[in-house]
Amino acid sequence: MAVNVAHKFRTGIKPQAFVEGMNKNKEAFENWSQAFAWSSEEDQSFFASLQHRDDLRCLILAAEWCGDVVRNVPVVLKALEPTMIPTEIMIMEDHLDLMDEFLTMGGRAIPVVIFADTGGHVLGTWGPRPKHVQEVMIAFKQQNPDRNAPDYDEKIKVAREQMLQQYGDGTGYQAVIVTELRELLSSF
Repeated sequence: MAVNVAHKFRTGIKPQAFVEGMNKNKEAFENWSQAFAWSSEEDQSFFASLQHRDDLRCLILAAEWCGDVVRNVPVVLKALEPTMIPTEIMIMEDHLDLMDEFLTMGGRAIPVVIFADTGGHVLGTWGPRPKHVQEVMIAFKQQNPDRNAPDYDEKIKVAREQMLQQYGDGTGYQAVIVTELRELLSSF
């Protein structure tokens, strides 16, 4: 059965309100946003061409405390800016019903970027992080299925460090997100 999110339209907050209301990580969020630059005119033109797609809506499950949200949502918002696709931030804790429709490997991981048509039918999702970064977590969860294992916390700390290494020091990961979003949006 396909997921429909029409009942969630207009229940989130505008991206600007999300940023203005941040009590944690606001400076880091804004720094990643300010660091965004299009890596190619072709990408920028593609996203600008979506202005004519009045059939799309975007919901982003997020929370200000999440490092992946702080790093990735600014890129998503900057990429979507020229599209004029109506976009809402859904604070995870306020929308657990929606979160539980979009689990990652059986768990709650954010951000989740949900693209739907105007009828609420989900066309595709992106998140919680670029594929090359997510591969670290996939491998970790496959190798460590027992969250109650005595060494689980130690091992997940190592996995998180490896994910940070995959992100890299600069903004190169941002071009990866733009590419992944472009591929997704091109599919519908």
